Amino acid sequence: MRFGVMIVPEDRWQRARQKWRRVEEMGFEHAWTYDHMNWRTFQTKEWFTAVPTMTAAALETSRIKIGVLVSSPNLRHPAYLAKEIATVDDIAGGRLVLGLGAGGEGVDASMTRRTPWTRPERTARFAEYVELTDRLLSGPVTSFDGRYYFANDVHVRPHDTQQPRVPFAIAAAGPRGMQLAARFGQYWVTTGAPNRFERTPYADTVPLIRRQVEELEKACAATGRNPDGIARILVTGPSVGDVLASKDAFFDAAGRFAEAGITDLVVQWPRADEPYTGDVKVLDQVAEEL
Repeated sequence: MRFGVMIVPEDRWQRARQKWRRVEEMGFEHAWTYDHMNWRTFQTKEWFTAVPTMTAAALETSRIKIGVLVSSPNLRHPAYLAKEIATVDDIAGGRLVLGLGAGGEGVDASMTRRTPWTRPERTARFAEYVELTDRLLSGPVTSFDGRYYFANDVHVRPHDTQQPRVPFAIAAAGPRGMQLAARFGQYWVTTGAPNRFERTPYADTVPLIRRQVEELEKACAATGRNPDGIARILVTGPSVGDVLASKDAFFDAAGRFAEAGITDLVVQWPRADEPYTGDVKVLDQVAEEL
C-alpha cells in the first residue's frame, strides 16, 4: 500500500508551500490537488488553480509524485491541457500524474456554459477527452476529428518527459468509465459512492469499494489487460470518512482497503473546519509509522 495526501488549494503560496514540503518530509509517496474554478463551499473563498499550483509544488519538492485529481472536460480543451501537463512534467522531472474525470454539474459546468450537458453527453464527451489527451501526450503532432473535440496538427512540445506519456489516473464508477480506466489508465481512482458527500464511516464503505474493484477487474479482462497492471487509488473524505480520526483508524482503514484491492490510499490534509476537518497531529503520528 502506498499513501498520499490531497491538499485543498486554498492557501496563499507562502503557506501552501509548507504543506507540500511537509508531505514529502513525512514520507508520503504522492501529493495531489483539486482542479476546479470554484468548488462547493469554497465558491466565495480563496481558491487557486491547479496548473500553477502543481508547477510551484514541483519546484518545492524533489521526490514525491505530484498530481491533480481530477482534470475534466469542464475546464479545458485537451490540447491546452496536454501542453500544460507536458510543461509541468518537465519542470517536475517526470514526477507528474494526470488525474482525469468526467466532471460534475456544479459551478465549473455552469460558469461559462449556457446549456448544461446531459449525462449521456458528458459520458461520451469524456471518452473522447481521454482518447485525445492520450494521443496528444503520446506523440509530437496530433490531428483528431471527433464528435466533440477537434485538433489539427497540434504540436505538443516539449515532448512528455515520461514515456510513452505521463501516467493517467482515471476516476470512474460506471461501466464506460471503467472501460476507459482499463484501456488508458495507469491508475484508477474512486472516492467511494459517486457524487456523495455525506459522512460515512470508512468501515461501512469497504463492500462498495470491493465491488468497484471487481468491476474494474472485469473491465480489464474485457480489454485483454492484466488487472495487476493498474494501480487503484482511493481518495478518502466525507464519503469515506474518519480515516484520520486517529493513527489506529488510519492503519485499520489501510488494512481493510488493501484487502479490498486498493493499492494507494489518499487522505485529505486536515482543515480547521468542514470539509475535511481534522488534526494535523494525527497526520504527523501516521507519518512516524510510515
